[in-house]
Amino acid sequence: MRPEGTSCIPKPSRWRLGVALASVLFLLAGCTSSNWRDWDPFAPPPTTAPPARVAGDVEEYRIGVPDLLELTVWQHPDVSGPILVRRDGKVSVPLMGDIQAEGFTPTELSTQIRTALSDYISNPRVDVAVTEMRSQVASVIGGGVERSGQVELQRNTRVIEAIAAMGGLTPFAKKRRIRILRNTPDGQTEYNFDYTAFIRGDAPDSNFLLEPGDTIIVPD
Repeated sequence: MRPEGTSCIPKPSRWRLGVALASVLFLLAGCTSSNWRDWDPFAPPPTTAPPARVAGDVEEYRIGVPDLLELTVWQHPDVSGPILVRRDGKVSVPLMGDIQAEGFTPTELSTQIRTALSDYISNPRVDVAVTEMRSQVASVIGGGVERSGQVELQRNTRVIEAIAAMGGLTPFAKKRRIRILRNTPDGQTEYNFDYTAFIRGDAPDSNFLLEPGDTIIVPD
């Protein structure tokens, strides 16, 4: 019989139990740091970002749907005026009818119009300007943002700025699970954005420049 008052756990087992308890206490102590509220076992992997792009280092602007253009044919105001890029990517030009505009630069489109107008006007001088870049937008959606909508990328806009333009994050936003979807030639690519890590200064490169067509998803 076991003497009264002694433990039924063998000494080696008690030693292992003590080590396990110490490990648990150590982990709990780590979670009680100043960032314990940010700890999330289901958080996405560390934030990744697309290759860095230098602000201003972009390709020449290409017309998209539904950009608003201004057509100027010098000394011919009857042919000049605003033209809208329709859903089919075309614009209606006096004397010419419909002409493809989507995908072309303003210079390329003006060359096409000048060539076509040469059948009606002698040596036409044609300029095409983009007055409203309505196709250059990124979307911000999800229950974790004050309102969903589109942000016009008329200047270099980063993830944080797009979220701020939609009123910012709600108190229930999953700040560590923000995602950015981007269409690339190889298919759709997803990037994770950890708002908390960025604010702490742990992920400065994650606040990258947005491109037209990007979608920011902020869950709640």
